[in-house]
Amino acid sequence: MGNHKIEIRRRNVEKILLAAEQVFAEKGYAGTSMGDIAEKAELPRSNLHYYFTTKDELYREVLFGLLGVWKQDALCFEMFDDPRVVLTSYIRAKMNHSRTRPHGSKVWANEIMHGAPRLGEALDEQLYGWAKMKEAKIRQWVEDKRILSVEPSSLLYMIWAATQHYADFDHQVMILNDHQPLSDMQFERAVQTVTSVILRGIGLEP
Repeated sequence: MGNHKIEIRRRNVEKILLAAEQVFAEKGYAGTSMGDIAEKAELPRSNLHYYFTTKDELYREVLFGLLGVWKQDALCFEMFDDPRVVLTSYIRAKMNHSRTRPHGSKVWANEIMHGAPRLGEALDEQLYGWAKMKEAKIRQWVEDKRILSVEPSSLLYMIWAATQHYADFDHQVMILNDHQPLSDMQFERAVQTVTSVILRGIGLEP
């Protein structure tokens, strides 16, 4: 396959996945058809089926693609050792994706709230080991007395809840902001507030 064809394929797949995120978020899995996604992606339905044979295949690709993005956000746990640097970087990355990819976060939340009926054991394989590695890093910080004693999993859950709130409940955030999306300045203040509260809670200054 030539470079030009590879690039066309990459663009089309990206376009389809972003469209699918939005449609799945708005209509749910059961209420979504491949035709809906093709229409949102502005592609013929035949093109959609060329890249993704079934709705289930596309749905799983959306979710695991999003998990891949979140894993990229967490690379700071491997790149840095300073807990302040790691958590500041992680919170900002998570917040930024909550702002730029809110539909994907909603699809993920809906799948998890229903007991991951379509991901099943594949979710364990993708999520469990990765999360335990992050917990181990936090536990080491505690043992080295670099942060206050906290339950590592609970700290991760707090970060996920605080950052993904801005995606999963973006409509509520907008209502409470006089029916306006957060401005860049308001969003920056939100990032700094979440970061400050988390860091101070484990004994660090922002």
